[in-house]
Amino acid sequence: MKQTWRWFGPHDTISTADMRQCGVEGVVSALHQFNPGLVWPEAEIRARQAAIETMPDGAPSGLTWDVVESLPVSETIKTKGDAYAAHIAAYCESLENLAACGLEVICYNFMPILDWTRTNLRRTMDHGGTAMHFDLLDFAVFDLHILRRSGAEADYSSAFTQQAAHRFAGMSDAACETLKNNIVAGLPGANDNWTLADVQAHLATYTEIGSDQLYANLIDFLAEVTPTAERLGLRMCCHPDDPPFSLLGLPRIMSRQADYARLVSDIDVPANGITFCTGSLGVDPAFDPVAFIDDLGHRIHFVHLRNTTREQPVDGQRSSFHEAAHLEGDTDMVATIAALLREEAKRQADERADHVIPMRPDHGQDIIDDLRKNSMPGYPLAGRMRGLAELRGIMAALTTA
Repeated sequence: MKQTWRWFGPHDTISTADMRQCGVEGVVSALHQFNPGLVWPEAEIRARQAAIETMPDGAPSGLTWDVVESLPVSETIKTKGDAYAAHIAAYCESLENLAACGLEVICYNFMPILDWTRTNLRRTMDHGGTAMHFDLLDFAVFDLHILRRSGAEADYSSAFTQQAAHRFAGMSDAACETLKNNIVAGLPGANDNWTLADVQAHLATYTEIGSDQLYANLIDFLAEVTPTAERLGLRMCCHPDDPPFSLLGLPRIMSRQADYARLVSDIDVPANGITFCTGSLGVDPAFDPVAFIDDLGHRIHFVHLRNTTREQPVDGQRSSFHEAAHLEGDTDMVATIAALLREEAKRQADERADHVIPMRPDHGQDIIDDLRKNSMPGYPLAGRMRGLAELRGIMAALTTA
């Protein structure tokens, strides 16, 4: 697998020189300055490529932009809003511009409103570092008592609703504000700028959209864009829901292996593929990474290797969890990497041009010097470098055994 690294651009706290020292082989990036629904201009794509290919002192970095993560799908597309046709046209034009610059792998997701959700962006761990954390009870506090979403009580058991009321009663105004901001941080392009009224307004657009309709909208989106992707030789890959269960009453449609099996069957072209994220999928206790790869590996275009640990409190099929060190969570990372290497070997035997799958060490705990830096939550230098080193060690051991 090609060892890549997510980079948020020239303003990232991590430089191209840092990535080189970590042994990174390629870069995953996106043009976050453009809101969903807008065209990515070719000139801006080339400018990002140039930044990746250059060291801070102006020397060549030896790095290339290998994966686009993400070319975001707008809420207008997900809900088939009034400007749907214009947003589809803009998406296809962006694909054209990316292909003109030599990019081939395009990651996206179809999560409604929330791109990902955590209740604590820097929870202190036993070793003194920090990790992102999702506490289901804290989320229920936000849903029931801060956002006060209509009908939220129906989404929790009565006992859990009582626990949430008890926890909320003991929280200060500052704690409530922090919780709100942590959750809103997962809203695409919003960070801390969305108000609770904004969230309510966006939720209202899903009043008549359940799981079946959202999946139909995903299929319609792919039917519109995959012909362009196929013509250009692009490989699009859908990221799973994070976490893989419903929040705020919103439908989740890409949470399990069966969801992906249906997706690649319904749009059965190589341009329609999978971002295999062991962290998001691994929150589901039924997740079997080896079975997933054995069954659907031929359509995996991009891999996120990270680990999560499920924990209390739980309510029904939903659980709390934290971002674990890469070899310490619920997912067997050794077995997962072995299965991925087998898939690469199959591709090479079949003479597939994409036999080397790009992967990145997704997320990481803040450790050592990370604790003194204001890096993007989940994307510290030392924590991810540790993860990449551990993953690289597994790959080396398996390929030389």
